Amino acid sequence: MEGTPRGFRLPRLLLPRTGIDLRKWAVIACDQHTSEPEYWQRVEREVGDAPSTLHLIFPEVYLGSADAPARIGRIQQAMRRYLDEGLFVDREGPVYVERTVDARTRRGLLLELDLEHYDYGSGSTSLIRPTEGTMVARLAPRIEVRRGAALELPHILVLIDDPGHTVIEPLAAARDRLPKLYDSELMCGGGRVAGFAVDAVHSDRAVRALCALADPQTFAARYGVPLQTPPMLFAMGDGNHSLATAKSIWVAAKATVGLDHPSRYALVEVVNIHDAALDFAPIHRLLLGVTVDLRQALAQAFGPRVSCADVPSAAAMREHVAAARSPRQTVGLIGPGSRFSVVEIAEPTSSLAVGTWQPFIDDLVERGGVKDVDYVHGDEAIARLAQQPGHSGVHFAPLGKSELMRRVVHDGPTPRKTFSMGEAHEKRFYVEARRIAR
Repeated sequence: MEGTPRGFRLPRLLLPRTGIDLRKWAVIACDQHTSEPEYWQRVEREVGDAPSTLHLIFPEVYLGSADAPARIGRIQQAMRRYLDEGLFVDREGPVYVERTVDARTRRGLLLELDLEHYDYGSGSTSLIRPTEGTMVARLAPRIEVRRGAALELPHILVLIDDPGHTVIEPLAAARDRLPKLYDSELMCGGGRVAGFAVDAVHSDRAVRALCALADPQTFAARYGVPLQTPPMLFAMGDGNHSLATAKSIWVAAKATVGLDHPSRYALVEVVNIHDAALDFAPIHRLLLGVTVDLRQALAQAFGPRVSCADVPSAAAMREHVAAARSPRQTVGLIGPGSRFSVVEIAEPTSSLAVGTWQPFIDDLVERGGVKDVDYVHGDEAIARLAQQPGHSGVHFAPLGKSELMRRVVHDGPTPRKTFSMGEAHEKRFYVEARRIAR
């Protein structure tokens, strides 16, 4: 399979050995709760000195800390120590994953994606494509974490457009006949995760079904594009910058290490966009160090095209945003303090509200009216954080998941940080690992 144009191969995994407390082993994706250090402090207290992926990842809440280089060193040392102490067991072949949270079960399949078939540029026509803009400046700290690391731990969720439910759903139907590899409750309201070994028969069927989705005629008919249009098989869901980091490392290394090297691949969980348990949530903007009157700045930037009306509560703001319809774009504005407004912009500059607002926010940062911006998952989280002194928040409506794949095929990636697959507590927890060094 290696070197074929399919864009993926069956994975070679490392799983935690029997006897490890998986509730302490598995922690949430490192790019979550970046404005909530108290969340990660709670995780640290719960894990203690127990074997845990917490010691193998860099929670991005600490990216700007003075001890970041020392933290990276400790992470890479812990990876080598865990390998030396035999805390992992080898597993070859795909794994079917079930994640149950809030009474819904999301289903996925672990595969390795071939980074030779991935281009994260805005004009990407590769088999594996970004769904949103990549902030290249945000790759540097992630590259420092991955460079020299012995292992990768995936929080990447990749989407396939499989309306016929041919790839993952047959595995769900066969789950009772598949050997269970792990099954555990997750900490901090993360629900439960279970993984099942996929046998050769079901694996072959899944591979054939994936390849069928990339058939040029099938692809052209599905999206209404010319037959010669390069097909897209995999579209980034969560972890866009993590996959772009892996690509950057691979591009820099391949001339030295050769094409047959583990860093050519990245371990991901593949999810069908038609999975009923998969919800798309917006990624809100948390504005830090706000020194301008945002409502006045909006009036100056958009003139008579913008209107702003206060509402009595966060709930009322969310209700207005959810009920809004085009052609006017509607978002919620939070702060200063417990002030909530509904903002409408006529004749927007982008077809998506985030595309209209992001240049406005970037300009505020450039001119010093806002010190920094964080990207927050969760309606409750943005409402709570934005009411803190010096903060404000921009609350967006979600992007309908039925729109996403067609939009990417026809128009390219959405603006950066447009959507998230679920709320923060639904994000992928680290369980599996994979060697990326020899």
